[in-house]
Amino acid sequence: MAAARATGVAVVVLLLAFLTLPSLVVIVVSFNPTAIMAFPPHGLSLRWYENALTYPQFQRAAVNSLIVTAAATLLALPIGTAAALALVRHRVAARAVWAAALLSPLVVPGVAAGLGFLILAAGLGLLASRWVLIAVHAILVLPFVIRSVSVSVANLDPALERAAASLGARPSRVFRRVTLPLLRPGLAAAALFAVIVSVNEFVVSLFVSTRVTEILPVAMFTYVVNYTDPTMAALSTLFIAATFVAVFAAERWLGLSRVFGLEGHARGGPSR
Repeated sequence: MAAARATGVAVVVLLLAFLTLPSLVVIVVSFNPTAIMAFPPHGLSLRWYENALTYPQFQRAAVNSLIVTAAATLLALPIGTAAALALVRHRVAARAVWAAALLSPLVVPGVAAGLGFLILAAGLGLLASRWVLIAVHAILVLPFVIRSVSVSVANLDPALERAAASLGARPSRVFRRVTLPLLRPGLAAAALFAVIVSVNEFVVSLFVSTRVTEILPVAMFTYVVNYTDPTMAALSTLFIAATFVAVFAAERWLGLSRVFGLEGHARGGPSR
């Protein structure tokens, strides 16, 4: 028994090391004072962080990323919420087909999706428009919204809505005053995942963006093609830090473990 437990702990430690060591190497390299990405660095410097924050192409791409991510999230949230309510609460005809179609962006290869969107956007003459990126990102983050909201919908007690309806509240009022507040943690988690996925989306965005509409990951790829200094390590470190802060804040104030039903397991299982 002790040997099995020790083996399990060793496996977990190795998996954590496998997942975190590449990020730690990137963070350390970002402080290299020279223009060569050497590890370990020969000294410490913040010059590459300054370069990452002042490089004009990154500044323009960061603005594009903020606009695209915000618009895509605002577009995907109501659509994903309606889809989650329909799939979980109602007997939708061909439910499995609808679920597979809505969640298909999770399994379709990025290159295939990017090529398809490129052909479609070119045929419609919309390649120069930022709206193409917004629509593409909304489609790509939609499965994460649906899955996050579906968990909250499944845990929602219908008796609360029935009680409100029995007191004379109209369906629209029940939805606004009872259903939506109870779904708030799932909606917040859905928005968080949508933002993280959209901000980091690269493959499909590479196909449908131009020099003017490119988002930050595409601009980073273009920079890597032309330069090999630690600026990318610095910018990647900022990405890692921002993602960590966002997830930590969401867990601290929204309780992501409660949203996904992990709170009981984290405390040693549900009480009896």
